[in-house]
Amino acid sequence: MMIALIFLLSTVAIAWVATSQVRLTHRRQRIANKPFPRQWRKILQTKVPYYRHLPADLQLQLKKHIQIFLDEKAFVGCDGMVINDEIRLTIASQACLLLLNRPTNYYPKLRKILVYPSPFIVSNQMVAQGGVVSEQQRVLAGESWETGTVILSWQTTQKDTANPCDGSNVVLHEFAHQLDQETGPANGAPQLDNTEDYQQWSQVLANEFERLQNAAHSHEYSLFSYYGATNPAEFFAVITEVFFERPHALFAEHRHLYLQLSHFFKLDPVNWH
Repeated sequence: MMIALIFLLSTVAIAWVATSQVRLTHRRQRIANKPFPRQWRKILQTKVPYYRHLPADLQLQLKKHIQIFLDEKAFVGCDGMVINDEIRLTIASQACLLLLNRPTNYYPKLRKILVYPSPFIVSNQMVAQGGVVSEQQRVLAGESWETGTVILSWQTTQKDTANPCDGSNVVLHEFAHQLDQETGPANGAPQLDNTEDYQQWSQVLANEFERLQNAAHSHEYSLFSYYGATNPAEFFAVITEVFFERPHALFAEHRHLYLQLSHFFKLDPVNWH
């Protein structure tokens, strides 16, 4: 009797897991099919220049992604920040920009977005030679955790959103890290379509990463922020910002890199402007 009961419960559990993705897909379809609120559309049109640049089919796709994203992710105000629709729409629209034109599970590890009024202080313990532990404080505009959290400064988010052509965007940066972290710790290699894609991705990005490191060391011009020379994970986040914000310059100066990013994101922002 006990063995039969265990077998039955195991069968039920397996069936529940097997159908959970189907239920999730159906729920997302229902949400995406709801009318997009008029006040949300007004926020996108007036506060998010990216939206105005998109072709009509991508605008429609983006709105559906936003509805699902806002249904599944929690926004939490910190240091007295009161979350409203403008904050949620501004962040969600740019996070979902990275999901267009390709299958997505909507940042599956992400559970919440913490929003501070301005750049925030993060304390980290540093271990020096000899085992000496010290506390280091850094002022950040954004941070992405593999454990399900993105942290953003609303002040920086507003500034970056208002200027979509300067190559700097904290939301795109942190959500690029989320894409990178879907397969584990961020390492500059997000989930690609095919195994064979990794060889060319690795070759092109490694060459460009070294090029940026050399430019940073010599204080030479680069289209990319020197911060991208920190490590491959930061490099991927930085080039993602530039891909969406300065696509023409990226195509002209780093064509092979642009083509790799265009293949990954399934987008060609050069043709949006």
